[in-house]
Amino acid sequence: MSDQPRVRRNDWGSLTVPDLGAWEPALSVSVVIPAYDAGRLLPTVLAGLAAQSYPAHLLEVVVANDGPGDLELPEVRPERTRVVSVAEGWGRANACHTGAIAADGDVLHWLDADMLVEREHVEAQLRWHHAVDYAVALGHKWFVDPAPVLAVTPAEVRERVETGRVGELFAGREKERHWVEDVYDRTEDLRRAGPNALRTHVGATASLHRALYLEAGGMDTALRLGEDISLGHRLAQAGAFFVPDRAARSWHLGPSHVMGREDEVTAYNDPFLADRVPNLRAKRRPGRHYAVPYVDVVLDTRDQPHASVTALVDALLDSSLPDIVVTLLGDWAGLTDERRSPLDDPMLAQRIVHATYRSEQRVRLLAALPDGRPDAAFRLLLPSAAWVPRRRTLADLLLHVEKTHDGLRQVLLPDGSPARLERTAAFARARRLARAGEDLDDVVDEVYGSAWTAAEDLGFVAAEGIGRPHLARTGGPPLSSDEAWEHVERAHGGPKQARPKPKAPPPPESSPAPPARRGLRSLLRRPGQG
Repeated sequence: MSDQPRVRRNDWGSLTVPDLGAWEPALSVSVVIPAYDAGRLLPTVLAGLAAQSYPAHLLEVVVANDGPGDLELPEVRPERTRVVSVAEGWGRANACHTGAIAADGDVLHWLDADMLVEREHVEAQLRWHHAVDYAVALGHKWFVDPAPVLAVTPAEVRERVETGRVGELFAGREKERHWVEDVYDRTEDLRRAGPNALRTHVGATASLHRALYLEAGGMDTALRLGEDISLGHRLAQAGAFFVPDRAARSWHLGPSHVMGREDEVTAYNDPFLADRVPNLRAKRRPGRHYAVPYVDVVLDTRDQPHASVTALVDALLDSSLPDIVVTLLGDWAGLTDERRSPLDDPMLAQRIVHATYRSEQRVRLLAALPDGRPDAAFRLLLPSAAWVPRRRTLADLLLHVEKTHDGLRQVLLPDGSPARLERTAAFARARRLARAGEDLDDVVDEVYGSAWTAAEDLGFVAAEGIGRPHLARTGGPPLSSDEAWEHVERAHGGPKQARPKPKAPPPPESSPAPPARRGLRSLLRRPGQG
């Protein structure tokens, strides 16, 4: 969609979707069911899908058979139901991905093989996907004993779903609600959850545009458990938001893995998810390095004094926030080994920096930033090596941004140039929604929020002064527009003037052209001013 509503953070309440039964669907949907040894409950699941209010000609069911043996479809099922076999690999993530690749629908709807859905379940979720193409809809479910529904035929299940009477089968029996309901209650159904909403993307029933799934990279098929939270992180990084629809009702036939063996599941999942999902901060340990970094700090080293670069990088690596990588951009390919005067080498500064960090695993030496989204949750772009953060500076900066849920925090350095802390999820959404010629920072401010902070309040010091005592404060609040403007006046002296144009790392080739320079007062607006 080229011009669609803009959801701020995870506040989906700004969207309007039609009432059930009062609209005309247009998108096709593929219900993907990962099936392992599913012969006992699959007939009941397919019987519920055969009674859906969503138009039958727009709904297909893809059963991804993960074994063992062949899988025969029961008589009572949606008209467009087929089985695809998992050829390589195993596990739920792999089966879901196999089904997604084979699916024809505009929308993918995950449904486990032990889920009995109510009549409007699919329709309720599909409303959101007709409104925007970056929603992830989550269904509501109760955990129940499957015995009552197994005591009736699939034909009766279909009839009860059609007439809204399937819940009577569980009347008077114990129903257990999912833990995510507690999160929904605390956050107004995730409207106030912000970036943390991705943690509730947990299994059984959810839906999203197929194109969004592919853009996010799909399921991590190497995972055997926890693949849903991992996918939630990938989707958030691609700009998605998460909406629980309580009208998408369903019955989980039996307990989940977590309910029966919670401690064991947690012990198994923690190392896998910690390595892949930087938002799960509590699962990461100080001093450890992970496959997906929390922060990527980027500096273009060209024309920078090597002493300042090494002072900066060493300070970053010694930060109290160890979960970072440092990306140094430079002409590293030009460091050839032909005869030269070592001390008169025109590339001496680059050579010293390269030799200093070539073996440091947390430093990446690149010629340019790669195309596409960063792998890190945040990217900090530094305009030069002239200013060095204190040990707690990064931790304080990230802590405040995580509390405010902002998408962009610019740090005003004493020379008037800005360092930029960019939330990957916010910029991914902004790029999805920005109109031609629209300033990307303005869109980020609209969909996530942005603010400025003074470098001296965070504890940045001059690289040339490393080793001398400084009196910089730490942990200060963001500057207001007027305060930031006054700070620039003090730094530059004299009357108000335009902000000096910073020297920033070159953007990837696929990035939009940078916007025209604007007056400082327009740049230093308060969050939400638009």
